[in-house]
Amino acid sequence: MSEDPEAWRLTPAPEEFSRLRSPLIGVERVPLCPVCAASAQSEFAVGFDYELMTCSNPWRFVQCSACGHVWLNPRPGVAELGIIYPSSYYAYNYAKINPLARKAKEWLDRRKMAKIMAQCATRPRTYADIGCGDGRFLRTSEGFGVPRSGLYGLELDEQVVNRLRGEGYTGVFCERVEDSSSLPESAIDLITMFHVIEHVSDPAAVIGQVVGWLPPGGVFALETPNIDSLDSRIFRRTHWGGYHIPRHWNLFTPSTISRLLTENGLEVIMTIFQTGHSFWMYSLHHWVRFEGASRPRAGAWFDPMKSLCGIAGFTAFDLVRGALGAHTSAMLVICRKPLS
Repeated sequence: MSEDPEAWRLTPAPEEFSRLRSPLIGVERVPLCPVCAASAQSEFAVGFDYELMTCSNPWRFVQCSACGHVWLNPRPGVAELGIIYPSSYYAYNYAKINPLARKAKEWLDRRKMAKIMAQCATRPRTYADIGCGDGRFLRTSEGFGVPRSGLYGLELDEQVVNRLRGEGYTGVFCERVEDSSSLPESAIDLITMFHVIEHVSDPAAVIGQVVGWLPPGGVFALETPNIDSLDSRIFRRTHWGGYHIPRHWNLFTPSTISRLLTENGLEVIMTIFQTGHSFWMYSLHHWVRFEGASRPRAGAWFDPMKSLCGIAGFTAFDLVRGALGAHTSAMLVICRKPLS
C-alpha cells in the first residue's frame, strides 16, 4: 500500500475525460468490509470509468485483511446513480447488439437457465429476475413453461420497466432490491440475480431479501465476477473489465460469495464457471485505449458490443478453459433455501 493512503486521489484522469468534460461526482465512504465487517483493508486497484466515461473521479478498490473480500471505497453516492447508469447503459439496450451475437447470447442464456432449473425439485411456477434489464430472462423462463402471471422482475430504469409492463409483464417493478416491497413473500420458486450483487451497497441485506421471497426448498441462482481468475490477475492494477468502474461495488471469489450466502441462510448446491468473454474484451479495450496516449479507434476492436469475432473467440476460449476445470472470471452459484 502507498505510504500516503490517500495518494490515489491524485491520480490524473486520461485526457479524453477532460475533453468530454466528464464531471466529478459525489462519493460515500465504506469503512467496514461488507462481508465480515472487519475494518482493516489494503489498496487493491485504482482506475476510472473506462467504459462509459460518465465521471472523471479516480476510484479505489480495497481488500479486506480478514476475509479477502474486495470492495469499492469510496463509492458513488446513491444520488449519483442516474449519472453512472445512463440511458445508454448496455443492460437496457441488448437489441443494439449484433444479431448473430444476440442469437449466441440467447443460446447461452437457455443453456444457463436449463442448468439452474435442473436443480429445482419441480418445474417452477413462479420466477423472479432481480435486475431484469430488458426482460430477456423473463422471456427465456417463459420458454421453459413459467406462466407470464408468475413472472416478476426488478429494474432501476423506469422507461425499461414501463416498456416491459406494456408488453404484459405486470410483475415488473422499478425498485432497488434493498428497498423492494412489491414481490410476494415466501412465494417465488426460483429467483435469479445475474451480475447484480456486485452493484449493490449492502450484499448481505440483498441476500436477506431474497431469502424472504423464497419458500422452503426454493432455488436462488446468482452470477457475479470472479476476481480469482486469469484475466483479473493479468489486468489487476487498473484495466480489468470485471471492475466495471464505478458500477461494481463488491467483488467476490468463490469462497467469499459462498460465505456471504451461507451466513445469510442459504445452502450452496454448486458453483459453475461461465464464460467471461466480455471481461477479457473490456480489459483489452481499456488497456489499448487508455494506456499511454488515447487510442479510441484501436480500443473499439475490443468493444464486446461491436466485435463479433472477439466475442466468438473469447467465448470459445473460456468454454474450453471451463471444460478443463479452469476458474473463469464469471461464476454462477446455485443455492437453495433449507426446508426447515
